[in-house]
Amino acid sequence: MISLFRRFTESWIARIFFVIMAVSFVGWGISGDLFRMMGPPSWIAKVGDQTIEVPAFQAEYQRAMAQRSRTLPPGQEATADLRRQVGQQTLDRMVAQAALAVELRDLRVVTPDDALAAVVRSMPAFQGSDGKFNHAVFTQVLQNNGYSEARFLQQMRADIAQQQLLSAVSGSVAAPDTEVKPLYESEYEKRSADTALFPLSAAPEPAAPDQAALQAWYKNHPKSYTTPEFRRIKAIELSPQSLGSQISVTDQELHAAYDERKADYQKPETRSAEVISAPDQAKAQALAAQWRGAPAGAAGWAAIGTAAKAAGASAITQDDATEVQFPDPDLAKSVFSATANTVSEPVKGQLGWFVVKVTKITAGVTTTFDQAKDALLTRLRAAKAADLMYDRANKLDQLLGNGTSLDDLPGDLGLIGVAGTMDAKGDTETGSAAPVPGPPELKATMVAAAFQAHQGDPLQLTEVQTPSTGGSAYYALAVDNIIPTGRKPFDAVKQAVAEDWKQDQRRQIENHAATAMMTAVKGGKSFSDAATVAGVTPKLSPLVTRDQPDPNVAPELQRALFSLKKGEATVVELPEGFLVAQLAEVVQPDPATDKAGYDQARAAVSQSIGNDMVNVFVAALRQRASPRINQQGFDGVVQAQ
Repeated sequence: MISLFRRFTESWIARIFFVIMAVSFVGWGISGDLFRMMGPPSWIAKVGDQTIEVPAFQAEYQRAMAQRSRTLPPGQEATADLRRQVGQQTLDRMVAQAALAVELRDLRVVTPDDALAAVVRSMPAFQGSDGKFNHAVFTQVLQNNGYSEARFLQQMRADIAQQQLLSAVSGSVAAPDTEVKPLYESEYEKRSADTALFPLSAAPEPAAPDQAALQAWYKNHPKSYTTPEFRRIKAIELSPQSLGSQISVTDQELHAAYDERKADYQKPETRSAEVISAPDQAKAQALAAQWRGAPAGAAGWAAIGTAAKAAGASAITQDDATEVQFPDPDLAKSVFSATANTVSEPVKGQLGWFVVKVTKITAGVTTTFDQAKDALLTRLRAAKAADLMYDRANKLDQLLGNGTSLDDLPGDLGLIGVAGTMDAKGDTETGSAAPVPGPPELKATMVAAAFQAHQGDPLQLTEVQTPSTGGSAYYALAVDNIIPTGRKPFDAVKQAVAEDWKQDQRRQIENHAATAMMTAVKGGKSFSDAATVAGVTPKLSPLVTRDQPDPNVAPELQRALFSLKKGEATVVELPEGFLVAQLAEVVQPDPATDKAGYDQARAAVSQSIGNDMVNVFVAALRQRASPRINQQGFDGVVQAQ
């Protein structure tokens, strides 16, 4: 009844009715309560019969805003424009989801519980160091991203159902050749060029510069002779590695882990075999005799395959298979008792008569407990540390949030402390790498954060995903001092200035020579003749596509090749000199001989068209649902942050 009353009050007719009622009740002293009851609606949007309530939108907006804020420099607050942008993106997404929910309900598309559980358990973000679903990790990841378990599962259930519907919309797309062919030709066209390198090392030694030239060079290139900004930081790290000393693993646990994964430590023997499957013994014997007289190698096997087909038999290959992977137990026994590279006698199996020839034998390997012990110990410690780390991270976050300094943190949290001075590359003042502990992803993030932070910023615990260790780590840092950039004195860099000036002279000399050769080629001289005159050796570059790198082709040349017409020449500047290039060959791809490449191009175009169809489909659902937006409510949520 209350909800019906609320819906009634949201229509304009009802509002006018209540205004009239309020006026008539003024004398009774109750108009204020009635006007308060007529406050703004409690929803943000209505999509068909779906309602996006303020609390739901607010929760999604806050979660999205928290994720976006993590990308901001430490201490920087989100602007009003950014808050509105994130709010609008959140609302658009929720409206689209609501429109899809209406369609899914009408189509009776649902996500079964077992399908939902299978998807969630397979998500890498929720797996521990052993590669299996870990509920503690699951809970922590949800907390870090502002989700309750119920809300996340509800969202995942809806997402799976939506994906089922949208994949049906996009899955039937077949891109036409008129759209596939241009992409295929652009992607797989190959080009090569005649090239000639003018290396800086070949330039004559420039005359020694005078003092005025050196001073002018020093003055005109200030960035080349400055010291970088350095920052002295103090930081702590929390990671499975830092907690390692606090984790104990018993022999009983090690043996249990070994037994649990025994299949990983016992690799059975595998064999590759060529097999003839015949319908009767006579045909099997005849084919075996013919096979023994056939030449060795692929040619002989191809001939036997043809003969087998003519006799109503089959030629089959089985590569690197264990005994249980052969479909017939008698066949498997024959394969694993046969001598390598020898045609066997016919063997009667449950599925017919077989003749086999073993072509490869890979012995089984067993890793003993003692051999696996160190790896098991590392894995179990990492798994235990990962579980413990989340508990420690929560405690550490609370301590930092309460104003505890890095120096005053308890010593039993399993932290590693580091302090020192470094530049934005992570190098110390002596040029060596700063000894920041932990995996490389953590070090890179800490260095970047140090140069985005300001002195006096509040301490903030930050999580970093570390794919190199299969997990994550946490850090918090403070900037103690900032040493600004400075100009190095001329006398201290005079020798470097002189060498830089000479290198520039060499570059000018080789650039002039390369340009002269290019001009000669453009004037009609053959590339080889122009190279001979210039005193350089011509060379034909390998054929390359537009985007596939080739170690034998400089990226600068590869980019230039696809902007040239055939026979056109250019000069490309490289770090080591200048390269004169003339487009020599253009090879158009042929779908008839490159079915895989053409199919790949077709798949890319089909996916693009499918995505467009999904966008059109969702837009149509949204338009049909005629969403109503409560702009006042939206502004209230976004501006309140």
